[in-house]
Amino acid sequence: QKECVMESEFIDYEDQGVELEGYFVRPDKEEERPLVLVSHDWTGRRQYAINKANEIAALGYAAFALDMYGKGVFGKDGDADFNSQLMAPFASDRALLRTRIGSAFSAATSLSGVDPKRVGAIGYCFGGMCVLELARGGIDVRGVISVHGIFSPGEVPNEPISSKILCLHGHDDPMVPPEQVLAFEQEMNEAGADWQMHVYGGTAHAFTNPDANNPDFGTVYSERANTRANRSVANFFSEVFDG
Repeated sequence: QKECVMESEFIDYEDQGVELEGYFVRPDKEEERPLVLVSHDWTGRRQYAINKANEIAALGYAAFALDMYGKGVFGKDGDADFNSQLMAPFASDRALLRTRIGSAFSAATSLSGVDPKRVGAIGYCFGGMCVLELARGGIDVRGVISVHGIFSPGEVPNEPISSKILCLHGHDDPMVPPEQVLAFEQEMNEAGADWQMHVYGGTAHAFTNPDANNPDFGTVYSERANTRANRSVANFFSEVFDG
């Protein structure tokens, strides 16, 4: 099987006067493809998010690595305080978060080569929080995947949730204790959502990131969990787009 040639470009878009820069990649084919929004971790839309978008494109979808922070605004490896400051305005103001990711949805669905009726989203860590807010905000996405994401809701009430929801979670993630998992499951049940929670034993936060190696902070890469997660991601998007 010969490797498909990917077409990629950076896309400028904006939200309420804030300039943003997404990364768009799609298989080199003319037909309209389902679109997957890729939401970055708390360090911004850096190489890790671009790599994940490329992985999604390799599954045969168009992928848009969105930007929550602003063009050229990036966090720093190992600087939790700085990264927390970047993330905090969105974690504390979910209306702002929903508007910002909604602008990415609008920008990406207007691009050529995407099927705006078949949209999904995947997010990592902070990005998991973001794609769950996409679902909570009632935006027309078929399915969202939170990968080692934050489950706790904000103050903004939920709209009716139509998205299917998949959460891939490490049981030993210190940032998401079991009571937060249980509260999220109860929230989704009350919303009547179609949700799944895959919990990996012996697995910490950021388990899909090969650069994560800080047991004291609770971020540790797991090849085993990452392999399982990739399989689940492929299965889920196949279900929501083709089912």
